[in-house]
Amino acid sequence: MTITASMVKELRESTGAGMMDAKKALTETNGDMEAAVDWLRTKGLAKAAKKADRVAAEGLVGVAVSGGKGVAVEINSETDFVGKNADFQNLVRGVTTVALNVSDIDALKSADLGGKPVELVVQETIATIGENMTLRRMAAVSGDTVASYIHTAAADGLGRIGVLVALKGTDNGIGKQIAMHIAATSPVSLSEADMDADVVARELAVQTSKALEENAASAKPKPEAVIQNNIIPGRMKKFFEESTLLNQKFVINPDITVAQAAKDAGVEIVGFVRMAVGEGIEKEKEDFAAEVAKALNG
Repeated sequence: MTITASMVKELRESTGAGMMDAKKALTETNGDMEAAVDWLRTKGLAKAAKKADRVAAEGLVGVAVSGGKGVAVEINSETDFVGKNADFQNLVRGVTTVALNVSDIDALKSADLGGKPVELVVQETIATIGENMTLRRMAAVSGDTVASYIHTAAADGLGRIGVLVALKGTDNGIGKQIAMHIAATSPVSLSEADMDADVVARELAVQTSKALEENAASAKPKPEAVIQNNIIPGRMKKFFEESTLLNQKFVINPDITVAQAAKDAGVEIVGFVRMAVGEGIEKEKEDFAAEVAKALNG
């Protein structure tokens, strides 16, 4: 596969690796971007790339809470200007409220909003504003109480990042603090047991390859049993401590974990949602000169 300059640039931007290292990583992995990231991490040349670094979709996330249920909804738009549009904000707010009474995104699209299906209301808003929009996803949590938080708010309950935290017990204010923590740290899962098996397997493969390569290059290599039984498990433990909400150090008090902070407040965290506008959507990159030329020729 031909490795292009734009591929090298994208890998460099997402990992911080040098140009030659990025090019070699792509060559070694036949242009597979995720595999190239892992190759660089194995060599100690990059940190884990965050997919959010490659996100481009605009729009808003809306959150709503009623009783012991909370929902988050993302509606995408072509430009960030639309997020400030009153019609678009009303759309997101209305759809999010409707989402409190449905179970999934398909049911939401066909649910009633002002006497019309949500999907039709979205289409009518597209016609009104003149920009394409997509009702992309929804997520819900439930518990005795649900706390919410919006980061980079555009209006009440609307913003770039929406967080919900479901608690067992009576919330005395700790819920919002934990929600703010989640917005800042973006945990992968609630606990190790909840983490996607593919994510765990990928991290284990990276840490195993890295530990074995470092040991092979060491002037005093350790027995393989030490690598397999101590070094690799130790690195995976650190990964879980950094990636799972309950085991993360609480940003408001780093001396304790989030789980301990919740326990001290008399509650238990039973679920959470962190939804950021556009995460996981690849941006079609086009430089400014090409964009101008395209406009002139169009």
